[in-house]
Amino acid sequence: MSARPHRTRRRLLGAVAGLTTIGALVAAMPGGSSESYERGHGHGRMVDVQLLSFNDLHGHLQPPSGSSGRVTHTNPDGTTRTIDAGGTEYLATHLREARKGNRYSITAAAGDMIGATPLLSGLFHDEPTIEALNKLKLDVSSVGNHEFDEGARELARIQDGGCHPTEGCYEQGKRFEGADFPYLTSNVTHERNGRPLLDPYFIWEKNGVKIGFVGVTLEGTPDIVNAEGIKGLKFGDEVEAINKYTRILERKGVKSIVALLHEGGSPASTSYNYNCDSPGPGDGISGPIVDIAKNVSPQVDALVTGHTHQAYACTIPDPAGKPRTVTSAASFGRLYTDTTLTYDRRTKDIVRTSVASANHVVTRDVPKAPDMTALIERWNALAAPVAGRPVGHISADIENPLTEERPLGNLIADAQLTALAPADKGGAEFALMNPGGIRAGLTHKATGAEGDGVVTYGEAFTVQPFTNMMNVVSLTGSQVLTALRQQVSGPNQNSPKILQVSKGFTYTLDLTKTGADRIVADSVRLNGQPIDPARTYRVAMNEFLSGGGDGFSVLKEHTNKLVGASDLDVLLTYFAGSSASAPLTPPALGRISVIR
Repeated sequence: MSARPHRTRRRLLGAVAGLTTIGALVAAMPGGSSESYERGHGHGRMVDVQLLSFNDLHGHLQPPSGSSGRVTHTNPDGTTRTIDAGGTEYLATHLREARKGNRYSITAAAGDMIGATPLLSGLFHDEPTIEALNKLKLDVSSVGNHEFDEGARELARIQDGGCHPTEGCYEQGKRFEGADFPYLTSNVTHERNGRPLLDPYFIWEKNGVKIGFVGVTLEGTPDIVNAEGIKGLKFGDEVEAINKYTRILERKGVKSIVALLHEGGSPASTSYNYNCDSPGPGDGISGPIVDIAKNVSPQVDALVTGHTHQAYACTIPDPAGKPRTVTSAASFGRLYTDTTLTYDRRTKDIVRTSVASANHVVTRDVPKAPDMTALIERWNALAAPVAGRPVGHISADIENPLTEERPLGNLIADAQLTALAPADKGGAEFALMNPGGIRAGLTHKATGAEGDGVVTYGEAFTVQPFTNMMNVVSLTGSQVLTALRQQVSGPNQNSPKILQVSKGFTYTLDLTKTGADRIVADSVRLNGQPIDPARTYRVAMNEFLSGGGDGFSVLKEHTNKLVGASDLDVLLTYFAGSSASAPLTPPALGRISVIR
């Protein structure tokens, strides 16, 4: 599975972006001297290879709005400031500028390039995003869980091209060409024969410099996508897959290896420039990536990661105890990572002591890339009749922060309860909403022609792009309590997934405790009355949750399911009840009381 012929039009430009001085790099090399060192020119023993990477773009071609379009910077004095970031017009400019003067340059991604995308991409089954990634000269990407949102067959079309099987081609005379870059997944195999779904690895080569990339998909993908789309597939252990294909690459003579892994961690600070190696390597980061990094073969030289939407450039000890670079560039194209890999032509390996990495902000103070602007304008023109349609009004920003209780989560849960409470619609008594299904906040001060407070169809679609069907199911009070405990235990022990709840449902979350004990049982109430474990309740939720998604296995035990409208249609109906004179206001917080 080496560099197969793709419709690639690469400009492999070369080495490093000034993260470390040449003197420091030479000093770290055994017997190194400036004469034996190649920095994009000449033919010396040591070669700097620039690795540019990003992850979790989720089709954000245009600048993300609200908190989704900002990053936090920590100043030298400890204060912080936010920076507006993201947008592929700016990402293209930053990447092209970073590549200048670098003879050896690779651009890689760690999955979730598509799926859960804004309307501009999602309306066209993410063909616009793939076109944009081709223009960005992406060389290789791992497959994330969201690449499976429309199933394995659609992922194959995304890779290989062809018009959509039911909607056809979106522009007369134009056929979707697919991705110019290989999508990799080493741990997703066919159950019937054990063969990988897609290429497990890719070998990048230039002038005798060879670097292998192993792609890995989140092992827990079956818990967070609809089962029908991945029927017949097995999602294996990430570490085992990386180590297996690392050995295969070594047998092919490739000793410099990078893992593109769609799993991640959580640094102790949300600032993109936080030093997660203080006081020691990897001390400032937690989560699944830590254990993975500590068990992946020492022959892997760096791990580019994603999934958690966090920013970090850490060094976590490998199984031999040696620090190894592990990076993630947040999400939505707000950051990119620039990593220097120093390649030794004699050993064909990376000089690990010389690896340097840092995250950089995709600021919006640079010129827009004209080709990306043209792409966005072209697709916007196709989407305009749908995207710009006003659907409601809001009185202020309704945010979706990464907190236990979210204003937008409350609003969505209320919309679902309102739609499904009538007896003929299911008789829901309360609603539960998974936080991962809320993809963006709503901004009151609009840009463009729409006018302050107006919510458009495109904005609503960006908030809920999955179009999950709504369900109303019967659950006992005991099952409801178990579901609340599953937010913070089992698969969600280390990365809690706090369900958003509709008005009238309240409880206390005690973060001073661990596991299921973090749910204060006698605090769970509906309209002021304690939840009765023996009573049966009618509960609204989307089909993803009712199928046990996000680790909520108890929700699969429901009975008496009634299928309603889609989650997006429910939200649109809720917005339709507002007006310029009576806009929706941000729901008050306080449904989830948190003890810290």
